[in-house]
Amino acid sequence: MNPISVDNVVDTYRFYAPLYDRLFGAVLEPGRRALTAAACSTRPTSILEVGVGTGLTLERYPDSASVVGIDISNEMLAIARERAEKLTGRSIHLVPMNAEAMDFPDGSFDCVAIPYVLSVTPNPERLVAEIRRVCRKGGTILILNHFSGSRFWWFLERAVRSLANKIGFRSDFCFDEQILKYDWEILSVKKVNFLGLSRLVTIRNT
Repeated sequence: MNPISVDNVVDTYRFYAPLYDRLFGAVLEPGRRALTAAACSTRPTSILEVGVGTGLTLERYPDSASVVGIDISNEMLAIARERAEKLTGRSIHLVPMNAEAMDFPDGSFDCVAIPYVLSVTPNPERLVAEIRRVCRKGGTILILNHFSGSRFWWFLERAVRSLANKIGFRSDFCFDEQILKYDWEILSVKKVNFLGLSRLVTIRNT
């Protein structure tokens, strides 16, 4: 797997922040809708979104749930805060934080959602350990991500592999190595976005 550093991620999303919604809003929206629908179906009282970005998912989480969104990019969070301010009467807290070393106590959330983050974090194993720690036992973890191996997307994955450090995205990201190796319970795997670009994985935190 090509290395990505924290500085790569911060610099990348400082650049993307004002452009993110136009570049990645509509094209990745079906995956976000599937993720929030899955979150709502669990009827959580508390939700953590890791990598909340510009807050594109916030309005579709349950009104009754307490939502915490974290992101390493202050520029992305600034846009998310503008969105959250319009959602009056909702419990939404947005915090700058590195998801590989979270400040929350163990078992703090019923549901942890990770949209388009796992392959852009410097240390995926550390992130997984943290999301499992802060999700209560028996709670739900929702991972929305692109995984390598699709014949259709093979050329694109090869094209961007050498640019991982520059674009903050890891294209050679194997589902078996990043999902199947853990001792959690995989409830479902659903292909989402254009031609199955991404997968939504629903997991019970065991």
